[in-house]
Amino acid sequence: MRYTQLGRTGLEVSRLVLGTMNFGPQTNEADSHAIMDAALDAGVNFFDTANVYGWGENKGRTEEILGTWFAQGGGRREKVVLATKVNGYMGAGDPWPNHHKLSAANIRRAVDASLKRLQTDHIDLYQFHHVDRNTPFEEIWQAIDVLIQQGKILYAGSSNFPGYKIAQANELASRRGMVGLVSEQCLYNLAERRAEMEVIPAAREYGLGVIPWSPLHGGLLGGALKREREGTANGRSASGRSADALKNSAVRDQIERYETLVDKHGLLPGDTALAWLLTRPGVTGPIVGPRTQEQLDSALRAVDVELSEEVLNGLDEIFPGPGPSPEAFAW
Repeated sequence: MRYTQLGRTGLEVSRLVLGTMNFGPQTNEADSHAIMDAALDAGVNFFDTANVYGWGENKGRTEEILGTWFAQGGGRREKVVLATKVNGYMGAGDPWPNHHKLSAANIRRAVDASLKRLQTDHIDLYQFHHVDRNTPFEEIWQAIDVLIQQGKILYAGSSNFPGYKIAQANELASRRGMVGLVSEQCLYNLAERRAEMEVIPAAREYGLGVIPWSPLHGGLLGGALKREREGTANGRSASGRSADALKNSAVRDQIERYETLVDKHGLLPGDTALAWLLTRPGVTGPIVGPRTQEQLDSALRAVDVELSEEVLNGLDEIFPGPGPSPEAFAW
């Protein structure tokens, strides 16, 4: 495994991030534990989750699965850089006031609940799952400052933030003498490069590590057409974002060119999509969310894949990025 610093911090993390969203809804507890053991054995030390994972009536279940894994001991918790998120409503029924978003009241309530489910005394990276337009950053940073002083969290990060919110958050944090945001988790992959316009430039300017989610774009970049032809499509490749996207003839043509290019160079589509992200400036590491051990093994290969200039140029021709702002939309 290869490692890098998380943004401008001294925290050393693996260049692949183990996403746990499938633990509970798609993967049972025993198999989830086995995947986490295998990831740790392979050197993956950065685990990402969220308080709402498990979804619906089972919100919080994913954190509980991580908690029972940590409880087995063996240095599991000590070896893992643990990231979770706050914002979503965790109760039953319609949202009750002050039980979601980023008010100081909810942040305090949510972090204590996550610590209990995770069976740990601290969270390494506490991420805001989405912007909260109704809560000022003065209040958010005051709450985070208290949690850091209490030893309940070490760092704060954002997820799905626009560039101006990253700037706003860190400018205010700086005035308070705080570290501020150290990471941004955003949708970013070969097929979805809009983050290059403002989000990633803002993250790099303020020293945030970029953590791309959905690196295979819901399976679209993982050999979707090949599996379709072979009749082996399943999961996200057979339904959802990938299947819907392939109904568009322009997208099908784009993915066909992509799969032809990687095959010509003896590469695999999924490996290539992950390896491409690892070449992008500012990227700490993409989140891989395996449902099975086989999917984890496939993702691990990407760390050692070297993409030639010819391949990188070919990928840019097939999936041209928008370019930075304001040039991307001004002229």
